Amino acid sequence: MIAIIDYGRGNLRSVQKGFEKVGVEAIITPDPGVAAKATGLVLPGVGAFADAMTNLKDKGLEDVVREAIFLNKPFLGICLGLQLLFETSEEWGYSEGLGIFPGRVRQLPDNLKVPHMGWNQVDFVKPCSLIEGIPNQTFFYFVHSFYVEPADKTLVSGLTEYGLNFTSMISKNNLFALQFHPEKSSTMGLQILKNFGRIVANVNNSGC
Repeated sequence: MIAIIDYGRGNLRSVQKGFEKVGVEAIITPDPGVAAKATGLVLPGVGAFADAMTNLKDKGLEDVVREAIFLNKPFLGICLGLQLLFETSEEWGYSEGLGIFPGRVRQLPDNLKVPHMGWNQVDFVKPCSLIEGIPNQTFFYFVHSFYVEPADKTLVSGLTEYGLNFTSMISKNNLFALQFHPEKSSTMGLQILKNFGRIVANVNNSGC
C-alpha cells in the first residue's frame, strides 16, 4: 500500500488520481498510524515551508517520515516534499526543515520570473529506477519559487536550467524527490508514478 501523507499541504487528490491512472493503489491519510504501516510513502506539498513543517509536527507525521526513510521504505517527495528533506530554508527569513540531508532551500534569483511555472526539461545525471523508460531532457511541469541546494552532490539525479542550473531531482537508495509535479506532467509524469508503484511492489530489488 502507498500512503499519500495528508498534512494540509498539496494537491493530494491529483496525486492519487495519477496513481489510479497507472493502476497503482494509493490512499490519502492524515493518520500517522496508517502512514507508518504503508509499504511506500508519498510526501507532496505546495505552499509555505515553515507552515508545512508545523503541520507535519502538529499532526504527528514528522516521525513517520523520518522512520520510513531510516528503514529505507520507498519514499517519493514532490515539490515542497523535496524541499522539506533539507536542513534549512530561506523562505520568510529562516526555517528549519527535517534535516534528512545537509543543504538548504534557496529563493530563485530576483532577475527571473518567479514563480518558475510551466514546462521545463530535466537532465538526468545518474541512472535511477524511478526514471526507467523516460528519455533524458524530458519536459516536466514546474511551479516553484525556491530550489534545493544539496551539500552532498551525490544525491543529485536531475538538473534543470532556469537562469541557473538547479537540482530538480534527488535520489538515494529507495528515496526519490522531485521539484516538478509528475501528476501534472502528462505521459512521462505518469510513467514516474508507475515506476514508483513498481518500486514499492518490488522493494527488495529497487533503488538507485
